[in-house]
Amino acid sequence: MITLTHLKGEKIVLNADLIESLEATPDTVITLTTGKRIVVQESVEEVAERVEAYAQRCHAHADRV
Repeated sequence: MITLTHLKGEKIVLNADLIESLEATPDTVITLTTGKRIVVQESVEEVAERVEAYAQRCHAHADRV
């Protein structure tokens, strides 16, 4: 799960595994595997970094188990 800021300012927690694509339009639009689209304040690069950090945490946890 990653924490992001919705365009309206509220924090959201998103399951990073559901992200299908990221677009800069110039707002960052996240398209989920469900077809839902979410617009956030963070840049595409910031979202990608958070997804990568989430994946690394998941793999580190799996290695310890």
